[in-house]
Amino acid sequence: MHRRVGTSLVLGLLLSACGGQAGSDQTNAAASADETAGPARWSDKTRSQLRQAIQGRGAHGLDQMRFDASASDDAALTEQALRYANALARGASDPTKLYKVYTIPRPSPDLKAGLAGALRSGDLAKWLDGLAPQDDNYRKLSAAYQKLRQQPQGGDAQVADTGEAIKPGATDPRLPAIVRELVILDYLPPDAAQGNSYSPPVVDAVRRMQADYGMKSDGIIGKEALAILNMSDVDRARAIAVAMERLRWLERTPPATRIDVNIAAARLTYWRDGKIVDSRRVVVGEPDTETPQLGSPMFRLVANPTWTVPRSIQKKELASKGSAYLRANNMAWKDGWIVQQSGPKNSLGLVKFDMKNDHAIYLHDTPAEALFAMVQRQRSHGCVRVEDALGFAEMLAKDEGVQDEWHRARETGEETFVKLPREIPVRLLYQTVLFDKDGEPIVRNDPYGWDDRVGSALGFKAGKALRVQSGAADVGP
Repeated sequence: MHRRVGTSLVLGLLLSACGGQAGSDQTNAAASADETAGPARWSDKTRSQLRQAIQGRGAHGLDQMRFDASASDDAALTEQALRYANALARGASDPTKLYKVYTIPRPSPDLKAGLAGALRSGDLAKWLDGLAPQDDNYRKLSAAYQKLRQQPQGGDAQVADTGEAIKPGATDPRLPAIVRELVILDYLPPDAAQGNSYSPPVVDAVRRMQADYGMKSDGIIGKEALAILNMSDVDRARAIAVAMERLRWLERTPPATRIDVNIAAARLTYWRDGKIVDSRRVVVGEPDTETPQLGSPMFRLVANPTWTVPRSIQKKELASKGSAYLRANNMAWKDGWIVQQSGPKNSLGLVKFDMKNDHAIYLHDTPAEALFAMVQRQRSHGCVRVEDALGFAEMLAKDEGVQDEWHRARETGEETFVKLPREIPVRLLYQTVLFDKDGEPIVRNDPYGWDDRVGSALGFKAGKALRVQSGAADVGP
């Protein structure tokens, strides 16, 4: 399977993890079974079902991990069954141990009760089948992974890396494949011509890609550029297995109204009553000040926000700045902190979306609008900057019935708070596999290199470590 190219990418769909109850409903049903039925025991039938389930673990991208269903004693079988069930229901790895910060809600089914009920009913296979996500996206990832694993180990790279470097104006049979990869990575529009000529638009796309990855931006497609454009089937399979694992970490039925931000793709998706009603670009943390994976509710809109500069930014970015710089940017010292007053130059722009978390992470507007036109939008100090944030705030205010209050708050010209009548859950997720217009999975870049630790936990060898070299463009959060 190759990374697919479509006329557009359906961003955010992978983040839904919707499409059916899994694990918890079946576990609850099992837990309500008649306790007087006696202790649950293994039978030849359920032993065989466990063996078959573990043999088929490649459907979940777990074939690089070892699970043993050959034990003869019930205690050992129970231990392995619970371990495999946990991998399906909550993930084979623990994101709170893989990452310094991970607070997105996770499933918590009672697997012991579920296993006991499955053993009593004699249908272990049905119980195990229902633990993993049941949505279409998970099934598509599973199918793509199995197809890739059936191909010879090593797989073909998408773009052949043999031959001389390709210079602007040249013709080369590798260029159609290179153009397809540049489209997938968002450096070229979906309708870009795919001939053998290295035309100026393609040269410009290569130069922007080189700049994003810290290379000399000369437009010459040599080994370094091909290292980004090439992805073997083994690398693709690993990325898809990681994507399935991340979906297993998530609640099977997330809130119907919520905001999902895909940090890896720098894209926001707004769900209302179970449907996507808006999707827009965002700017997230650069690789050295990553936006953490948080589950954090939005509780109010802030019109005309002020910005109290964090100590880290104050020391790193403003320590060498003089009083003239502070005055020019409407900043002043207040109670030992540098505070930027409300106004169009404020680093938070004209609206802040306040969230409840211990990491001072929130969504906000920005005067640095040019950043939204960039392909790699990992450019902030950790907070999430929203494209057309005023338009998004207007949409939320209308949907939540506080539009009049929001308009009055904006008109004051001063920092004013508008509490939402109900909190809106926000999930800051990280997904490097998206879906094209046909619903097929495509593998995108891994800007923080965060796939490595998940892949390693699943038993895969380390993949590429090509990280974006962005650099924060301003002092904003």
